[in-house]
Amino acid sequence: MSTCRTRFIVLASLLVPLATSAATKCDRVLQRLGDRLTGATCFESTDLTTNNPATTPTDNSITTLPAFAFTPQTDRSKIAPSAGKRTPITKVVPGVQINAYIAGDPTGQARFLLRLPDDWNGRLVVAGASGTRSEFNGDFAWSDYVIQNGYAYASQNKGVLNLRLAMPFGPTPPNDLACRLAASGPTSVVWVNFYDNDPGQPFARWALFMGEAAKLAQRGVEARYNKKARFTYAVGTSNGGYQARRAVELFPDLFDGGVDWEGTYVDDHDANLLTDLPPAILNFPDYTASGFSAASTAAKNIRLAGYPPDIVQGTTSFWGNYSSDFWEVTQCQWQKRLDPTYDTYGQGTGTYNYRARLAQSDVGQQLESFETTGRIHRPLITVAGTMDALLPIDHHARAYARRVEAALQDNDGDDHHDHDHCHDRPAYRLYEVQNGNHIETYQDVFTQLELIEPHAQHAFDLLVDQVENGHALPPSQCIPRGSSISSSPAQPGHCADYFVP
Repeated sequence: MSTCRTRFIVLASLLVPLATSAATKCDRVLQRLGDRLTGATCFESTDLTTNNPATTPTDNSITTLPAFAFTPQTDRSKIAPSAGKRTPITKVVPGVQINAYIAGDPTGQARFLLRLPDDWNGRLVVAGASGTRSEFNGDFAWSDYVIQNGYAYASQNKGVLNLRLAMPFGPTPPNDLACRLAASGPTSVVWVNFYDNDPGQPFARWALFMGEAAKLAQRGVEARYNKKARFTYAVGTSNGGYQARRAVELFPDLFDGGVDWEGTYVDDHDANLLTDLPPAILNFPDYTASGFSAASTAAKNIRLAGYPPDIVQGTTSFWGNYSSDFWEVTQCQWQKRLDPTYDTYGQGTGTYNYRARLAQSDVGQQLESFETTGRIHRPLITVAGTMDALLPIDHHARAYARRVEAALQDNDGDDHHDHDHCHDRPAYRLYEVQNGNHIETYQDVFTQLELIEPHAQHAFDLLVDQVENGHALPPSQCIPRGSSISSSPAQPGHCADYFVP
């Protein structure tokens, strides 16, 4: 038995005496899941919320993996607001937690998480994971909320670990797949290799593991409670929002509806990350040199690429945060996966030309292989912020809404579509958060920003009410600052402005 697993089991034993009933709960679930999991650990917890330190493992706690491959506590902070602003925890939630690898994955990286509260409401939530984050990514943003309301909660890591350091550090990439993570000078460059760029890790796997997690969780639920989940819902943020969309597009037999929060839009013909990011990367240095002038040519070029306006506070720039934290490293990670023959740092990250590369590589086919089709078969809500400077709202949230509407119109005219799965016309809504952005913690510095988390959780409750009680969803709308989703919105449709001071 590995040292890591031994420590975990000892810790679990300290949380609650291993009574026969506790062992039985775990044994039943693990027996039902059988050979579908490997390396599984199961423990009965006194509290499944993040108030319990055992709920989310520490970073790098799988000692057989390199540093930064498995970073659960870092991951849960990436999509949630800062402490004091995130989901309130008002009760303890005793239950069973299972951590495991998913058997049958040829890469050996697919991981699975299942939380089964003792006081269960008969329903299941399956969460996606943002970026290249672990199955614990949604612990603050999603798990704490639904677990306290009695839902069973499952998550997965899209079948892939996070990243590993690429050595040596220095001005040139140490290998063909290395991406520049950060630089503090010409010789102080941190390089990383993303597991998502390794062989056998096409992005098309992301949707498949969302479906596999639902199957595993439904089996686990049935074993624990001796009954099936009445309803199963998909939720997710960023790339996890993409997974939620694909869940209701591809797996209507597994999911009853979904909520995507800032989901990634993927289309080989439309605007996408590989069309949006290069202009931002290319123009940002000149924008900085202009003294953050909104009237500069560089600023205008960034806005023309679809981005919301910058917010400048002294020497601090909203765009600057995105530039240092996300723009280049995201462009590199996606380009190396989808167009690996391009010389990232020789030809340039900011000069990457997706339209030109269509004729020089199979990047278009790569994107098409995991595109979001808009052909939803279950109700879906998108919640997105107007100030998202990683996934600009018109190129992602609104683009997906347009795709859904086009697909629904096609279905209306198609006498042969699957009525059993479509339920006539599944509801779709886009709720835009005025001044919301992709990274909740940015509000700590830029106080004009609005948090999206409370609106996403409210949207989830509205979805459940629609699915289970037949109540109509509020119309698509702009949620004004300081307001909430309304059945009679003052601003139906899109927000008129990206930014309201």
